[in-house]
Amino acid sequence: MSTPTRRRLSETPFLVAATGGVPSRRPVWFMRQAGRSLPEYREVRAGVGMLASCFDPELVCEITLQPVRRHRVDAAILFSDIVVPLKAAGIDLDIVAGVGPVVANPVRDLADVRALPRLRREEVGAIVDGVRLLLDALGETPLIGFAGAPFTLASYLVEGGPSRNHERTKAMMLGEPEAWHELLGVLTDITVEFLRAQLSAGVDAVQLFDSWAGALSLAQYREFVLPYSERVFAEIADAGVPRIHFGVGTGELLGAMAEAGADVVGVDWRVPLTAAVRRVGPGKALQGNLDPAVLFAGTDVIRHEVRRIAHEADEAITLGATGHIFNLGHGVLPDTDPGVLTATVELVHSLPAPL
Repeated sequence: MSTPTRRRLSETPFLVAATGGVPSRRPVWFMRQAGRSLPEYREVRAGVGMLASCFDPELVCEITLQPVRRHRVDAAILFSDIVVPLKAAGIDLDIVAGVGPVVANPVRDLADVRALPRLRREEVGAIVDGVRLLLDALGETPLIGFAGAPFTLASYLVEGGPSRNHERTKAMMLGEPEAWHELLGVLTDITVEFLRAQLSAGVDAVQLFDSWAGALSLAQYREFVLPYSERVFAEIADAGVPRIHFGVGTGELLGAMAEAGADVVGVDWRVPLTAAVRRVGPGKALQGNLDPAVLFAGTDVIRHEVRRIAHEADEAITLGATGHIFNLGHGVLPDTDPGVLTATVELVHSLPAPL
């Protein structure tokens, strides 16, 4: 992979914490910080579909910058969607308001898998252009690129959209393992190519979202998912940037997810950071893990919970974690008061940095 001339941001708190150093302050950013909770986001998205927004470099740049301007978070995350590389490759899908990604022709057997297109770098040129615009605009703020993990992409393709029980996905996984493994191989190739495009454009870190992995048992995860996430991280290791791994409801999978090769493991709100470090093991940074719903509970509750998580993070570092990045345990909820998010960033920054 060609290596761009990267911005020299090695002293920024986010990158220091992600790489095992001692940051000047406790870094904080929020998943889904660029999006529905901001009135300026709703204004620029008016009349523009989600996928159209993701393929518009100027909009990608503007929306990614909005929470950095407003909240002064320590990292920006590229405005995109996990199904963008599938759409770019030529798969017929759309993001339906109030529903999520909907696939016109779900993948149900080996023939469907073998008919899937592959992703070519030029098909995500608009995303690359958006990254380049951002690097000029962000100044000293690191930019996180991201992709959906192969399992989560597979779930959308097999189910045809979001699913509560993932029954068709599990049926293919367990009942048609040949089709499953071939599907995951194709999606791993797509994910790697999408991340390489972002890395070649100059992103400073990447996060792999395995949003639906929490639906699996540990045995299922190890056999049918882990090898593919492991390959994603291995094939982008030469970029030399921090790699983050995150899933929702994955408390029982944290140890296996850590084995996939990321430098930072995201933890949702269900597992205390002191328990997470024991499952993840020493030698990796942790990210998380304020419950997004806490942001609706009032100032006193928020202050208590933020301080609790910071205390747990400090204890996790004494137990072997190499650092902590403050975040939510999942994404910002649409009705979150932006002022509350700004105040939360200020509170996190006011706390002593972990040693």
